[in-house]
Amino acid sequence: MSLVQKIIKRYPEGRHKSALLPILHVAQAEFGGWLSPETMDYVASILNIKPIEVYEVASFYSMYNLQPVGKCVLEVCQTGPCWLRGSDDIIQYISNKLGIQPGETSADGMFTLKVVECLASCGSAPMMQVGNNFIENLSVEKMDDVLKKLRETHNVPSPDYGSPYPVNKA
Repeated sequence: MSLVQKIIKRYPEGRHKSALLPILHVAQAEFGGWLSPETMDYVASILNIKPIEVYEVASFYSMYNLQPVGKCVLEVCQTGPCWLRGSDDIIQYISNKLGIQPGETSADGMFTLKVVECLASCGSAPMMQVGNNFIENLSVEKMDDVLKKLRETHNVPSPDYGSPYPVNKA
C-alpha cells in the first residue's frame, strides 16, 4: 500500500478531503519541492475533489511552494516579535547578499527567500526555518555563517558575492 493510500485510510469514508494537507506535503516532496498546477490536479483526482479545492488550500499556506524553489528555502518570520527584533534587517541582508527579493531564487538555484508568518519561536526571535530546521537568534552578522554552512551541507561552492552593503571609502 502506498503512503498516500495509508494517509487516506486514516480518515472515515466520505471524509478523504481531510487528507489534503498531508498529501500535498507528500506531493511537494515527490515532485521537486513545489506544487505545479498538474501536480495539484493529480492530487485532486486522487482525493476525488475539484482542483480549485486543492489550489485554495495550497495557495493559503506558506509551507506549500507554487513555483520551483532552490535547494534551501529560507523562510524568515516577519511576525511582530521577529519584526521587533530585526527580521526586516535579516530579510534585507539576505536580499542584498544573494541578489534576490522575497519569493525569488538565487541565480545558482541554491536559495529561495520567503517571508512567512509566525513560526512559533518568539522567545528566540528573529528566526527562520530552513527545511525542518529552525535557525534562531538571527543577526546580520550570523547570516554569513548560516549561508556558508547551508552551502557546505549541500555541497555547493560559495560564490564571492562581496559585501551586500556598499563600503564608504571616503
